[in-house]
Amino acid sequence: MGKRSIMATAAILSAALSMPASLIAQDQPRPAMSCPVDHDQLADILKKSVKPGGGPTNGGLDNNEWAAVVNRQGIVCAIAYSGSKADDQWPGSRAIAAEKANTANAFSLKDKAMASANLYAGAQPGGFLFGAAFSNPPSPETLYAGSPDDFGTAHDPMVGKPVGGVIAFGGGLALYDGNGIAGALGISGDTSCADHNVAWRVRHQLGLDRVPAGVSPNMKDAIIYDIGPDGKSPSGFGHPKCNGKEDQIAVDLGAGVSGTVVR
Repeated sequence: MGKRSIMATAAILSAALSMPASLIAQDQPRPAMSCPVDHDQLADILKKSVKPGGGPTNGGLDNNEWAAVVNRQGIVCAIAYSGSKADDQWPGSRAIAAEKANTANAFSLKDKAMASANLYAGAQPGGFLFGAAFSNPPSPETLYAGSPDDFGTAHDPMVGKPVGGVIAFGGGLALYDGNGIAGALGISGDTSCADHNVAWRVRHQLGLDRVPAGVSPNMKDAIIYDIGPDGKSPSGFGHPKCNGKEDQIAVDLGAGVSGTVVR
């Protein structure tokens, strides 16, 4: 090998060795993403949990819904809808469902769950969580990537990416399996109270509702309807009632309580 060839080879090796590890890592295959739910399972159970899909009423507008699941790392695992096509649901609720899932995951621990509904009172002006809704801004590049034709399908371009976002009203629940917290679920497309009911049904049907404890009086992450006429929540974790029968249905499901005791 000639002197010039040896020098060129040495230069290439030197450049490779000095390359930042982050750049090298980008070229390596990523490990398989750990997800508690896949698209088909999520879509099937979602359809069975809303009235337009043949399921029960949830007390609100009885709209079709969007559902999103993130894993414990906040990476989107699945996006689905209950209608026959994407615009059978509010288009804006795709993003909200994903952000609700991110919220429940971000504020829940292995030993205590926090529903997005439990953040409402604290996130109001003067509350102990005021400003939380702006603390983890959503990623527009994730929310609006790819073709809208793929939104809500197994090939939704949001899947495999972190979405961010914090939503301080009902519809987001952490997911717990036999080993602890596995991620979270977000539901959107109806009133926030109805979204919470749908999320509660879906989580139960997924078998991912082994909630160890929470801030509600029933030791879970139920929605707490304790906001009084003065707008105050005695528990500090309350959520306003919506205009339908969502609160009654929530109580029947065990998904909602009316009380002031914080556990």
